[in-house]
Amino acid sequence: MFGYIVVHKPELKVREYETYRASYCGLCHSLKKQSGRIGQLTLSFDMTFLALLLTGLYEPETVTKSARCIAHPVEKHFYRENRYFDYAADMNVLLTYYKCLDDWQDERKLTACLFGQALKGNVKKLAERYERQSRYLRDNLAALSAYEKEKQYDIDKTAGFFGAIMAELFVYAEDEWAEKLRRMGFYFGKFIYLMDAYEDIEEDLKQGRYNPFTELYKKETFEQDCQQILKMMMAETSKVFEQLPILEDAEILRNILYAGVWTRYGQIRCRRKETKKEA
Repeated sequence: MFGYIVVHKPELKVREYETYRASYCGLCHSLKKQSGRIGQLTLSFDMTFLALLLTGLYEPETVTKSARCIAHPVEKHFYRENRYFDYAADMNVLLTYYKCLDDWQDERKLTACLFGQALKGNVKKLAERYERQSRYLRDNLAALSAYEKEKQYDIDKTAGFFGAIMAELFVYAEDEWAEKLRRMGFYFGKFIYLMDAYEDIEEDLKQGRYNPFTELYKKETFEQDCQQILKMMMAETSKVFEQLPILEDAEILRNILYAGVWTRYGQIRCRRKETKKEA
């Protein structure tokens, strides 16, 4: 959905990258199985991370299969299946749907309205099955929207609304790991929200849209301050991750947390420097 939570391929072993690809394809297959082809359009790297995280934590029986699809019509590709890929797929559809509603209400984006309507049938069933997650999504997106309309620029509070959403999506069950998963998801969500704001700051200001970094952008230390904030969010996320007893695919997850998440950041920063040089 956002595309910030990716692997840093150069630092992965071939076997690890193949596992990651099979996981990404596994999420795609789960989306089709759970919500049809329209569900596949919500495919994201962010929820691939969640599927890998929960698989590593709970160690379910995972089946690896091969098949052709629209994206791979000639050669068969490997994909992974287990209940946590299905769960991540369901969370992806829920998150996309409510984000579409939010975009339509706040910015009157026609594409968001149409896509949201296309997902509505699937979401009704998912909202009943995942009442807790759905409620947190609705309530916190509504609170975030209201806060943004008030033009409040408390960065921590604003990001906290999306953090609260991801905190609940990370919790598959109310068990011994729920507290740690909530904490990890909270900072993970804040990181995603703030990274998105960091990337969009110039365009948001140009279009008169809300951005939590609006006041910070006026300072000469904007880049350094943003980097420090983002590092703090990911440091807290990684700190909780290291407390979880994950062995399976742990190196892939570490690759994402310690290197992959900074891939887009580096690209954004380089692009911003080039734009300023041209100006």
